[in-house]
Amino acid sequence: MELLDKLNWRYAAKAMNGQKVSQDKIDNIIEAISLAPTSSGLQPFEVFVITNQEVKEKIKPKAWNQSVITDCSHLLVFAAWDTYTADRINKQFDLTNEIRGFKNEGWENYRQMLLGMYPQQDAEVNFNHAAKQAYIAFSQAMTAAAFQGVDSTPIEGFDPKAVDEILSLKEKGLRSCVLLTLGYRDAEKDWLVNLKKVRKSKEDLVTEIK
Repeated sequence: MELLDKLNWRYAAKAMNGQKVSQDKIDNIIEAISLAPTSSGLQPFEVFVITNQEVKEKIKPKAWNQSVITDCSHLLVFAAWDTYTADRINKQFDLTNEIRGFKNEGWENYRQMLLGMYPQQDAEVNFNHAAKQAYIAFSQAMTAAAFQGVDSTPIEGFDPKAVDEILSLKEKGLRSCVLLTLGYRDAEKDWLVNLKKVRKSKEDLVTEIK
């Protein structure tokens, strides 16, 4: 299966060569992010696509000085909503009605249920929920990249508050939750490139309940 071949090919690149990824491939990755499923279809996150080298240089020391931050072609910052608000929920429901061209009573009842639940919850609880949705899209981005032969590096080792400040995310009601570099591996400098992929056996990973 081609997809599994691509997933076996991919790994977390530890060194990149600075080669640019073509815009059509980046567009495909962004589209895959957009198509990712999210709870209630709210898409409670935004993605910042950074090619500005100065900005990448500012972020690098806030991410353990990992070279891929500055040597990648594109740095993606996934930033989740800091909380759920009525305005944010209504905007997405209104968009659904606009695109589909009609209102559905069950859908509107569901809107009211969410409005009666999410905005009243603790902001940290809401952020953690939104961040989980961002991670679904983040995973889909890595798969889309691999399918096109583009290397990626998932990065959780960074100072979110510092990145939030660099990108002025707080003012936008967002908080960074995970980074993803896109580019091409530097095989001569990457210690991980030729090592075998290690995963649990199916027996250790899967429990079948029949």
